[in-house]
Amino acid sequence: MRIALGIEYDGTDFHGWQRLSHAANVQSAVEQAVSSVADHAVEVTCAGRTDAGVHARCQVVHFDSGAERGERGWMLGANARLPRSVGVRWARLVADDFHARFSATARRYRYTILNRTARPALDARYVAWERQPLDDEAMHAAGQALIGEHDFSAFRTIACQARTPHRNVRALRVVREEDRVFVEIEANAFLHHMVRNIVGSLLPVGRGERPVAWLAELLAGRDRSVAGPTAVAAGLCFLAPRYPARFALPAEVSEA
Repeated sequence: MRIALGIEYDGTDFHGWQRLSHAANVQSAVEQAVSSVADHAVEVTCAGRTDAGVHARCQVVHFDSGAERGERGWMLGANARLPRSVGVRWARLVADDFHARFSATARRYRYTILNRTARPALDARYVAWERQPLDDEAMHAAGQALIGEHDFSAFRTIACQARTPHRNVRALRVVREEDRVFVEIEANAFLHHMVRNIVGSLLPVGRGERPVAWLAELLAGRDRSVAGPTAVAAGLCFLAPRYPARFALPAEVSEA
């Protein structure tokens, strides 16, 4: 049978999601925990790999097992074996044609910027810090140029292995809540460092160093070398993927 898990993690102390032989990673921690519960070796497939230092609110994975465990048993058993920085939020038995990566219709990210003169202490692991005042309305207006299907080469790292730079951004919004500025982006999929590179180009607009039209110019130019720097990993959180309602997954990962 096939099981899907919703997983949250603090990515600060991990070198990303992907399994590595030489460094701590989230995938290995999850596989070791689930394998212990299943009493056999398990490999998991995720909705979208995250980079070193990036967090997840609801990463979705699937795996196959013949072990007879209930949904609650998978969740509690895995959590008893995972480090404190990783937790299974829910487990669901799913159809055999469910695939955490290929069944997903979209992915959602949130980037959090602490916008104040004093550096963060309590939230330092989860926010980026910008001491200069940011114009969130200008950032939001600039970001609207990215909505739709485009060639996102200007926001793609040189190490990106995707076969095509084309992605479809469904929504992008920038909002302020007191001293925090949030950049939320939903797309069918993302290129390597795409969200952090977009944020890195929105920040000069927010600081008044670049005009609102700059994002549109960068997109059309397709030149990564003239875009903004890659924003730090700490502020980025993978909120969740989206799946067709027929898979009957929790509302946070299901299409309306």
